[in-house]
Amino acid sequence: MADLLNPRPPAPEGAPRRPRLGILGAGQLARMDQQAAIALDVDLRLLADGPGDAAVLAGAEALVGDHGDLDVLRAFAAGVDVVTFEFEGVDNALLQTLVDEGHRLVPTPTAKLYAQDKLHQRRGLGAAGFPVPPFEQARTADEVAAFAATHGWPVVLKAPRGGYDGRGVGVIADVAEADEFLAPLPDGALVEPALTIVRELAVQVARTSDGTAVAYPVVETVQVDAMLRELVAPAGVDPALAAEASDLALRIVEHIGATGLVAVELFLTPDGLQVNELAMRPHNSGHYSIEGAVTSQFEQHVRAALDWPLGSTALTAPAAVTVNVVGPADGSDPRERLPAALAVAGAHVHLYGKGARAGRKLGHVTALGPDAATARATAWRAVEILEGTAS
Repeated sequence: MADLLNPRPPAPEGAPRRPRLGILGAGQLARMDQQAAIALDVDLRLLADGPGDAAVLAGAEALVGDHGDLDVLRAFAAGVDVVTFEFEGVDNALLQTLVDEGHRLVPTPTAKLYAQDKLHQRRGLGAAGFPVPPFEQARTADEVAAFAATHGWPVVLKAPRGGYDGRGVGVIADVAEADEFLAPLPDGALVEPALTIVRELAVQVARTSDGTAVAYPVVETVQVDAMLRELVAPAGVDPALAAEASDLALRIVEHIGATGLVAVELFLTPDGLQVNELAMRPHNSGHYSIEGAVTSQFEQHVRAALDWPLGSTALTAPAAVTVNVVGPADGSDPRERLPAALAVAGAHVHLYGKGARAGRKLGHVTALGPDAATARATAWRAVEILEGTAS
């Protein structure tokens, strides 16, 4: 393992010991966790892939090492009080070894598996009576065709593990496409109907080890090219439906015993709410909370991981809209246009310190307003400037 990067100076003599929170990962989510940890005087240590990771570039203390190496994980866990996450991709067997050796992980590997494995999530939640779409595990194109014979073409195939931002998901129209999708997946895929989706919703929940939990307002997410492009808080749905979604998310988190921060993604269909995916970390659907909620999801992540009292999730304005900044097709860097975007009154710009590349998520802009239309107009005005599409 490499030397410690950006080591934090020791506390002054006689000062109370600062809690040390470890995060596996050092990307943009850890970078925003870092900002929250600074405000709370929490020592944050990250396990990074390299010195160019977004949070390391912003000065976070980090060790460089392989998340798939048990010895690296042991050394990292030994230097912190609690281990939490900014991504799902750490091998669960390795994480369970850390727990067996006495380290505290938030969430536990048992709960985290619901975010890592889509088949496990569907089976577990379905068996408990939570609303999940019809599904099967399909290892062959013939099994996909048999499912489609009941539910119709097209169907949706999902790699059980490893997919995000639309990766590992395909809308499949026939047997040939199914065969192509399944070819690199020896254990098969999750197959579901192509649902009629009225809206996509998300609820962020924070929960501590004593079972105390809070839910953020239900938000609507808008996906473009399988990536979250825009979110609106609160979602423009009937209050009774919002309460149902919030209650559903809280019950799911309690049922699986998750602690820390959990994003529950939901489909609103003509038949009601259906569970889409879970993420046990800060999530793009909660970025609005930095300016739009009393307690940001990142401060809440720190609080929940350390078992501290949870903060208020109330909105700070009637409406908040967040729009992701995506790398322009011409490869230009939005940072070149940052001063012009900052001239948009009410636009809160966040850039992640990532190299510009067409289609890459490089930052986000949040705007608050008396209504969603006003906030949306402000956020998009700044984003179009950053992306070079403003007229």
